[in-house]
Amino acid sequence: MSGLVHLPRMADKARAYRNNTLGEYLFPCPVDKILLDFLEINAEQWVHQVTSQNEEELVRWVEKKCSSFQPEDLGSVNRQILDRKARSRGLWKWFFKLWDNSDSSKNDVATWVDLIDLEEGRPVPG
Repeated sequence: MSGLVHLPRMADKARAYRNNTLGEYLFPCPVDKILLDFLEINAEQWVHQVTSQNEEELVRWVEKKCSSFQPEDLGSVNRQILDRKARSRGLWKWFFKLWDNSDSSKNDVATWVDLIDLEEGRPVPG
């Protein structure tokens, strides 16, 4: 969405958060916070934008928010998201637990995005 990875997923999670149907998903998770910081908004502001606009209006709003950024700024935030790894022993333990519960035979899972893809049945880019 508007050149930002993870944004459609974050929109879906915000809708689920508002509807109390988030289940085991986290919102805002650390990956969401990267985008929220980039857009200079907080989670509640994002929930409001997502739930008060249709998809086209939301895209226009995001594009307006990003209008002052250069393409390399978008690339940089996308890399932060795509390359994000666990950053502490406790998070690595949780990461490996989630990985084991999904499919520990996959040996190309290295980032949170890889783990999300694995959990949701998409091929892991590797």
